[in-house]
Order: sequence, then structure tokens, then C-alpha cells
Amino acid sequence: MAEVTDADFEAEVIRAELPVLVEFTADWCPPCRQMAPVLSALAAEESARLKVVQLNVDTNPLTTNAYRVLSMPTFMVFRGGEPVRSMVGARPKRRLLEELSDVV
Repeated sequence: MAEVTDADFEAEVIRAELPVLVEFTADWCPPCRQMAPVLSALAAEESARLKVVQLNVDTNPLTTNAYRVLSMPTFMVFRGGEPVRSMVGARPKRRLLEELSDVV
């Protein structure tokens, strides 16, 4: 799964043609590690409809603060350069897909 940074967030997320699911994550976050295989599978299965990326909150404070991310993992869906959905906490793939169904 692709990683984005403060430096390339605009190019990779804001200007993306597809909707983008951003996971705001941290190395020290067990629920974030739990979500890794779920997000990898989602990225592979939905690659035609959805771009999935990760942003490390510890090394990318500008973007983290700009979107007021306080808890990990936080998932945000961006479409047309704007955040259209925000979800906090680990969840099963099936539930994540249900929550994304109206924005993808």
C-alpha cells in the first residue's frame, strides 16, 4: 500500500482522479497494524474505484494537524480534493466496505 507524506499529499490525494481512502496511522498503534492486511486487500480489490494510502502521523504533522486527526487509526475519504467521510478506529473489512459504499 502506498504511503503519502506532507510533501506529496496534495499531488497524491487532493488532485487524485479516484476517491482516496487515507489511513492516518502510527508505528506504535496496534489497531493500525491490525488494519494493514484489511487495507492491503481493499487496495487490491478496489483499485479501479478507490486509491488507498497511508500517512504516518508522527512524521507528517502538517497534514495530520490540518485535518485535526487526534486518534489512530483515522480513515478519511477524499473525493474531488475534499474530505467526504471520516471514520475512527479499526473495523472489519466488511464494515469498512459498507461505510465506503456511498462515497466510492
